[in-house]
Amino acid sequence: MTPPIDLQQTSAEEAEFKASTLIESLPWLKQYRDQIVVVKYGGNAMISEELQDAFAEDIAYLRYVGIKPVVVHGGGPQISNMLDRLAIPSEFKGGYRVTSTEAISVVRMVLTGQINPQLVAKINSHGPFAVGLSGEDAALFGGRRRGVMIDGVEESLGRVGNVEKVDPTPVLDHLRADRIPVIAGVAPDLDNPGHTLNINADAAASALARSLGAKKLVVLTDVPGLYADWPNRDSLVSHLTSSELRELMPKLESGMIPKMQACLDAVDGGVQKASIIDGRVPHSVLVELFTSNGIGTEVVAA
Repeated sequence: MTPPIDLQQTSAEEAEFKASTLIESLPWLKQYRDQIVVVKYGGNAMISEELQDAFAEDIAYLRYVGIKPVVVHGGGPQISNMLDRLAIPSEFKGGYRVTSTEAISVVRMVLTGQINPQLVAKINSHGPFAVGLSGEDAALFGGRRRGVMIDGVEESLGRVGNVEKVDPTPVLDHLRADRIPVIAGVAPDLDNPGHTLNINADAAASALARSLGAKKLVVLTDVPGLYADWPNRDSLVSHLTSSELRELMPKLESGMIPKMQACLDAVDGGVQKASIIDGRVPHSVLVELFTSNGIGTEVVAA
């Protein structure tokens, strides 16, 4: 946890700089106060203890200044580590993890029994706000199995699904109680009651943001943002419309497509803004929301 600032030990120059930084955030505080912001948490931001702590501080800060944050998380690296420890084979098809009946139990255990309570505890070290949920709780999400097309043939991914249904009631109930919902990316299988599906957390966060009427969707990634001409690092795009993004989609690297599709679906579904930001940068959520230039790539409706 960051120690409090001792104003008595702060020089006049430092105090002026700190004050100017706070004042710069004022227009954005006005814009986002009492609004819902959905944040998808994942990637390297989940691995480093320092970045975990910084993320928890960011989410607590949003709550203290009157914003209503909602967190949706995955856990790919942690799932892979646990599968390796248990000697359960990991298979990928078309860039997607195949989730067997044996593996789904591990996915569920890691997401709901390890990552979710750890993140809730870190946020709650700043105040009793966060509450852990999964897409299975009160049927928040409903999913259906999906496959992947490889050489024109659809291949099975096992217990992997798309989010087909969202009931935001449990999340809205917690928001009305001034809590911070922290949601693990699994969902009940609509076609097989009692079965669980592994769902893409980017898509789940986007679907939830649309259902909640969120002001903004923020997706944490492991890159600075969207590059129009990867690997040319001078081609980083800071702002684009949904129409411009739709034109770029066929040219994007496969790993970036789900994240940008999540942003596109969000703004098409009524979310005012959607951004991908670099989760490796401490306090990137605050920089994105409360500075004029932000960080990463922002998508708005055409």
